[in-house]
Amino acid sequence: MPNLSLEYLIRPPKTKSTKPPLLILLHGYGSNEQDLFSFAEELPGELLIISARAPLSMGFGSYAWYTIHFDATDGKFSDIPEAINARETIARFIDEVIANYEVDTNNVFLLGFSQGTILSYAVAFNYPEKVQHVIALSGYINDELLPEKLIKEKYTHLDFYISHGTADQVLPVEWARKAPPLLEKLGIRYSYQEYPVGHGVAPQNFYSFNTWIQERI
Repeated sequence: MPNLSLEYLIRPPKTKSTKPPLLILLHGYGSNEQDLFSFAEELPGELLIISARAPLSMGFGSYAWYTIHFDATDGKFSDIPEAINARETIARFIDEVIANYEVDTNNVFLLGFSQGTILSYAVAFNYPEKVQHVIALSGYINDELLPEKLIKEKYTHLDFYISHGTADQVLPVEWARKAPPLLEKLGIRYSYQEYPVGHGVAPQNFYSFNTWIQERI
């Protein structure tokens, strides 16, 4: 297994092909690469699946892409310099994966949960040439991680699947609801779903995005 800049798990394609579509999984704050990888076996067999571990260790098998300051006076506070660094790290990691594995560079998926979703949005908007499809679970678009200017023509090929729990007490559903208006303004295709759950992925949510992926490979 090639030694890349982030620790990762891999599920090779079950269906042999010369250039399989690539799916990169980005876990949430305080989790690790095992989390989202737990449902990798249920995802389409055509995919090469890579589950990346965030670089900041919180101890006891927990990792973060960037620090959240829970004691900030105005509530939760994201460390934006760290988040920008994480965005760049993920962008480089995509390049490393492509350099080390035979994949279809025209069919790259990012699947994020929570903090992983925030960064998936950020990578897609800053490096649209690197990805085509984003599955954004229980996250939101952080304006501070976007380019200063969003050029509509750069994003015509992007396609988003967005879902959120209506009872999410970690990241309010109102934050997720800000994504569709921006995507519409930029002419980006998207599917937006809400489920009556908290900060997690309901079984029907998994079925829904699994079908969405299958339709794009």
